Amino acid sequence: MKITRLETCAVTPIDMEGVKDAIKQVPIGQADGAPNFSIRVFTVGPGGHTPHHSHASEHLNYILEGSGEVMEGDTARPIKSGDYILVKPHEKHQYRNTGETPLKFMCMVPKEYE
Repeated sequence: MKITRLETCAVTPIDMEGVKDAIKQVPIGQADGAPNFSIRVFTVGPGGHTPHHSHASEHLNYILEGSGEVMEGDTARPIKSGDYILVKPHEKHQYRNTGETPLKFMCMVPKEYE
């Protein structure tokens, strides 16, 4: 069993094409022996975004703090703290922070996508 807090997790800046002002933390993942899923937490600064992309696995997301929009293909959908989002396999998506404070969300994926 592992019990942890986000503030104790390493912070990794996301340095890839299509990303602006985003960091990642992994409170539970492969390194902990998680057999199936990893939990990642992304923090996107005001005006920042994740890449506009798709992949073979679903994402289960929960908005912890802030507000913004998630792109469903080319359609922007508003999101805010407390929202749950299912991104289906091969669905093109992107998280954008359109608010004044950081947008923080939890993303659970199969451990291979960590």
